[in-house]
Amino acid sequence: PYERGMALVTQATSRLVNFYNLFHVLNNVPKGAGAPHRLDSESLESLSQMVDAFERQLGMYDVRIAEMDRRFQILETTSYSGSLIWKIRDFSRRKREAVSGRALSLYSQPFYTSRYGYKMCARVYLNGDGMGKGTHMSLFFVVMKGEYDALLTWPFRQKVTLMLLDQGMDRRHLSDTFRPDPTSSSFKKPTSDMNIASGCPLFV
Repeated sequence: PYERGMALVTQATSRLVNFYNLFHVLNNVPKGAGAPHRLDSESLESLSQMVDAFERQLGMYDVRIAEMDRRFQILETTSYSGSLIWKIRDFSRRKREAVSGRALSLYSQPFYTSRYGYKMCARVYLNGDGMGKGTHMSLFFVVMKGEYDALLTWPFRQKVTLMLLDQGMDRRHLSDTFRPDPTSSSFKKPTSDMNIASGCPLFV
């Protein structure tokens, strides 16, 4: 599907360029008896509308390709082992956005306990949330609505470990482990895209 989508975009772009070139040539043919092929105003308007239609179509293709690319990237990096290593790129900029209030939190890509298991993700507030706002980084675990929820046991009861990995030589990782509260709505079978996050507002 991705290759076919790219081929469609290439084809549409080529046709749009041809229309532009044709429009430019015909619209600039000098008037007079020696220019019988110059377009009248109605023909030019019709051709202009066709170009506009192709531009809109190309824009829709661009959106579809971007969405397919995002989905392929998620599929390529999806973990089905119950573990997720989440590297937050451009951390300094994202931290500034959190402090300014432009982007308070970030979500990781989804991951699963197994191929047909629970669907989950992580959520981080780089400038803190709740009691950690402005002083800590808050890290949370989120149970998401999955494709195979009807086959799973609820509420979610598996042990959760949140860890900040030290990439230096000392490997001084920070971690927090908890068991889900079976009475919490955070671990019930999701009825919307995701449950309320649960975790550590004072993580680090």
